[in-house]
Amino acid sequence: MLSRAAILSGQNSRALVAFARATATSPANNAAESTSSSSLPRPVRQEAGRVRYGFIPEEWFEAFYKKTGVTGPYAFAFTFSTYLVSKEIYVLEHEYYSGLSLLIMWTYGIKALGPKVAAYLDKEVDDYEKGWNQERVDEKANLEDQIKNEEKLQWSIEGQNLLIQAKRENVALQLEADYRARLLSAYQAVKSRLDYQLEKTNAERRIAQKNLVEYVIAKVKASITADQEKQNIDRCIADLALLAKA
Repeated sequence: MLSRAAILSGQNSRALVAFARATATSPANNAAESTSSSSLPRPVRQEAGRVRYGFIPEEWFEAFYKKTGVTGPYAFAFTFSTYLVSKEIYVLEHEYYSGLSLLIMWTYGIKALGPKVAAYLDKEVDDYEKGWNQERVDEKANLEDQIKNEEKLQWSIEGQNLLIQAKRENVALQLEADYRARLLSAYQAVKSRLDYQLEKTNAERRIAQKNLVEYVIAKVKASITADQEKQNIDRCIADLALLAKA
């Protein structure tokens, strides 16, 4: 298990180094890459590889299978351990038996408590991953709400533009109405003055005609003598008499 963990840590380290190299560019490239951040691969949860006997990776057995078959790894382990013991390269002293006792206790602990601990740790990892995913979902929903609010504000601004245009047209109509009212007021003022001048001229003309008529009548009356008036009266009476006979 420790060797598998070392392999996974090495893979993670290589992935981090590759990611650091990809991101360690100029500010212009970083600005350009930030616009296409969606192309970067999202980190994926890595599961531990399969092992045998709790710590030996499965890949080691598969490497022997291609050369020696299924019994190759076991034969190699047995012969290699026999060689180490027979040549006293590995001495079976008291620490060996202590380690053997610890191995038995460790194996029993793994068999008895391993599934429960693994289930608990898997549940913690799932909860942790669920929390991260939930934060991402919440952030996405929040951004979608902000986009909807922004679209609503843009639509509202378009309505404001229409309202401003309507207000401008209303102001233009008010200016037009005031302009026409002023034109009518000027027309009425000019017409009243012209009517006044016309009435004044007509009045002066009537007064002049009246004075002229009175003057002519007065002059005519002044020019008629008493004899002419008597003759005219007699002629009128004669004319009346003729008319009466007819």
